[in-house]
Amino acid sequence: GVRQEYVEMLENQIAKSNNGIVRTKLLTFGVNVDDLSTARARLERVEADIMNNFKKLGVKSAALSGLERLELLHGQLHPGGNDPFRFSWDMIPKTGLSTKDFIAPTSFDFRFSRLFRVGTTWGASSYLQILASELSDKLLAELLELDAEMTITLHVQTVDQAAAVKAIKAKVSDIDKMKVEEQKKAVRSGYDMDILPPDLVTYSQDAKTLLEDLQSRNERMFLLTFLVVNMAPTRRELDNDLFTVSGIVQKYNCALKRLDFQQEQAFLSSLPLGHNAIEIQRGLTTSSTAIFVPFITQELRMDGEAVYYGLNALSHNVIMANRKKLKNPNGLFLGVPGSGKSFAAKRELVNVFLATRDRIIVVDPMGEYSPLIRRLGGQVIEIAPDSPHHINPMDIDLSFDEENPRALKADFILSLMELIVGGKDGLQPIDRTVIDRCVRFMYREHIQHPEKKQMPTLQDLYELLCKQPEAEASRLATSLEIYVSGSLNVFNHETNVDLNRRLVCLDLKKLGAGLRTIAMLIMQDLVNSQVSLNFMN
Repeated sequence: GVRQEYVEMLENQIAKSNNGIVRTKLLTFGVNVDDLSTARARLERVEADIMNNFKKLGVKSAALSGLERLELLHGQLHPGGNDPFRFSWDMIPKTGLSTKDFIAPTSFDFRFSRLFRVGTTWGASSYLQILASELSDKLLAELLELDAEMTITLHVQTVDQAAAVKAIKAKVSDIDKMKVEEQKKAVRSGYDMDILPPDLVTYSQDAKTLLEDLQSRNERMFLLTFLVVNMAPTRRELDNDLFTVSGIVQKYNCALKRLDFQQEQAFLSSLPLGHNAIEIQRGLTTSSTAIFVPFITQELRMDGEAVYYGLNALSHNVIMANRKKLKNPNGLFLGVPGSGKSFAAKRELVNVFLATRDRIIVVDPMGEYSPLIRRLGGQVIEIAPDSPHHINPMDIDLSFDEENPRALKADFILSLMELIVGGKDGLQPIDRTVIDRCVRFMYREHIQHPEKKQMPTLQDLYELLCKQPEAEASRLATSLEIYVSGSLNVFNHETNVDLNRRLVCLDLKKLGAGLRTIAMLIMQDLVNSQVSLNFMN
């Protein structure tokens, strides 16, 4: 029942997400040179720079082989994805065909001025007219989230810095000339020469700001052509997709303009060949061009025993991660009270329980997890003065082959006694020596005959301390007495619960303040020993 409910929740979340949409992001770059050998050397250098920059962004990238590029072109030229790609290089001499024959669709139809057809699929090519003074990276994100077959192409061409500065200076000079003409006209007409047409003032300010960006803010000049090619099985679906895209770009003060009698050129320009046949360009600076970089979110989607961690707030994709495969598998839930920290931990617990075979140990100070652990058939261990469940802090596991288990246990008992004795200075060197001596005596017979001798308890440690001749031993025994025969003797019992169950919850809700700190130390030692044992196995 729990599994069925969890699967329904996952299906609902996946339905809300965009994981049904496959986005392929391609970067095609080219150089203008005379011969192939020079081009190859330059392209390899550019490729290395691009790959390094992507690595800094945290974006995985890989160069496409010739076969992969053909498969990609085949996918774009066969919209809908129904026709399989069948090709290998040895098929060229066998068939006498070229690579174009293996990727070409059944037909092209470019007779319409504002539409085209590829096979039985309708398409329309448009360009983005950028009218906004400030662009937002949400524009491209919203376009990529559309559930429609669409290719967005950005042709970016760099302008030589010196040429760009020279061109902007020429524009500033032209605008200043126009301002002088307007001022002369104002003087002749007898009104204030500072009154200028608003458009002229705006153009003057924008041109000077752009010149300042290029000269002093390390900005470059780029020429951008933004093309959008929509594909759909019917003309009605195509019109609906175009209407949706147009609405999105209008929200960001841009306009989607259909290309008249240039549908074929725009479609070919949308293929990843680096060729731009549309001469509609918009000048942008580095900052404005960077708005269109299509990497605005970091996705986390791992295979195998991955656990669901919610939806990405920006892309709305499902986050699936296997923490054991990450660099640091530890995790923290942080948040204000009532924000869902405990619920998130319970959801992860259930997911791990259903999707993996991992052991789960819960230390539960507030009794929040006990009902869930019981529902999943786990072992709930209540640590309380009136509880029938007992855990012996003196338990020692002799299965640690590579380490000295007695030394590890002695270190734990020293920490425990330091908490019990308390005080500003804690244990003194003589105290530590006495405790270590008692621990060695206490475990000697058990280590020699583990099957015959029962596990020591706090009572045994107390009795050994009472027998020591030092005055410090008497003080330590008196400090320990309340936890042995006094009102806080919760941990002076042999273990009577199964700690090797797959699902274990240690409920500390009913413990008072006097025992809570000591109980947390004992639970930490218990969990640490179980984790170490599991790591060895």
